[in-house]
Parts: sequence; structure tokens; C-alpha cells
Amino acid sequence: MQQLLYFIKKFRFFLLFLILQIVAFYFTVQYHSYQKSKFVNSANAVTGGFYTKMNNINEYFHLKTDNQLLIEENIRLKNLLEKRVIDNSIVTTTVVDTMYTQKYEYTSAKVVNNNYTKLNNFLTINKGSNNGILPELGVINGRGIIGVIKNTSANYATILSILNSSSKINVRLKNSNHFGTLVWNGKDYNITQITDIPRQALIKEGDTIITGGKSLLFPEGILVGVIKDFKIQNNQYTQINIALFNDMSAIGHVQVVKNLEKIEQLKLEQKTVNE
Repeated sequence: MQQLLYFIKKFRFFLLFLILQIVAFYFTVQYHSYQKSKFVNSANAVTGGFYTKMNNINEYFHLKTDNQLLIEENIRLKNLLEKRVIDNSIVTTTVVDTMYTQKYEYTSAKVVNNNYTKLNNFLTINKGSNNGILPELGVINGRGIIGVIKNTSANYATILSILNSSSKINVRLKNSNHFGTLVWNGKDYNITQITDIPRQALIKEGDTIITGGKSLLFPEGILVGVIKDFKIQNNQYTQINIALFNDMSAIGHVQVVKNLEKIEQLKLEQKTVNE
């Protein structure tokens, strides 16, 4: 208390001046419309800027939640897009028998471990058999293919990466119907290779490579990469290098693809083989 009294006594003239300034400012703003409007506008600008900063900070801390919502919405939309219309027509009379079917189902997951510098690389995701994840399901993200589910536990699954010497995935040239097999030579995690492309295929650097659709694991048309360079020997392609769209060293969220017609197709093909 003594210190407070000492402070007031010491700065009494300055405090009196400050009080008079505040009173004068109040009356000026209160009874002069021009000054009042200027004050209100300035106050709004200050508080508006403050609220904007606070909102930006709040949005930053909610990015994780917002990203998760976007991922879930993306999965929902992909599942809806997989519902296609099938039209059955008779030659003499056109009859449209429309039914909605869904061939692929997508489940979102997050990568919790990622190897990309070894010869045989794997990834681990935070979804497993409890979420319907099974071996032999394709894995993709928004930039292209990632690999194939190898093993599962209740809450986790491992992915055989496309950066694995055992990985072999059916792909094709986007601008033609020539198919090949995507493999990896174990050297550069940004570059994979294609084998079995026939010499009749006219390729050039920059051509886009996509999934071929012959596999039971991936829908047709999933992005893979572009042709970086290639070699020809004895009138055959000896090496075709593919620059991947995906940065395989920075994989976050992925989508597991389940082919809902896979078992039906396998049973039919096995029956035909056994006959």
C-alpha cells in the first residue's frame, strides 16, 4: 500500500494529465460524429485483426482434424463413384435394366512405418483385420499406387511396397493398350522399371503409365508415373525407367482397395481351368 501511495504521489501530475486526456478523448468521441466514426472504425480494425489472428491460430491447431475429415470425405466419394450404371439392351426392343453395383471399396489408413532404402521395402498402416483389411488388397493414395497388403494383425497391416524386389504389378501405357509389368531394381526409390513391353509399342519420354486393369488388386487407370528414359537393344526394349508420381519417402495417408468381385472372378476362372 505504501508503495502504491508513493507511486501515486510521485507521478501525480502525469496521472492527472492522463486522466484529463482520457476524459477529453471521451467527450470528443462522444459528441463529435466524425471522430466517433473514426474511432469505431479503428476499433473494429484492431479487434478484427485480433480475431483474424486468433482464428488462424485456431485453424492451425485443427489442421489434423480437418485433414482427417477430408480423407474420410474422399473415401466416401470414391465409394460412391464406384457405383456404376449397367445398361442391358435387346436388339429388337431397347430395354434399360438399370442397377447399381460397386466393384471396389476403399478404406483409409495412416502409414506408421515406411521403409524405402532397402532392397525389399515394406510399409505399416494403422488398420488391420478389425477394419476388414486382408492380405492381397491393393494400396494407393491420391498420387498413385503404393503396394499390396502382405500381412495383417488385428489393428495393423504391412504393405509390400512397389519398392520391393518381389513386387510385380500389371500396368500399361495410358495412350495405348500395350501392357507391361512394374518392377524395381533396388537402386533409386524415385525410379521403377517396366518389363515385357513389346517392341511394337511406340513409347517416348514423358508418356504416362497407369494400372492396367488386368490385376484383381487395382482398378484400371490408377496413376503410376511417367517414362523417364529407355534403352533398345536387338530391336527390344531392354530397360524402361519410370519416374514415380509418388514420393515414396513421404507417404502419409493411404487407401486400401478391396475388389468386391475378386472371389467371384477367381472361382469362375478356377472352374474353367478344372473343366
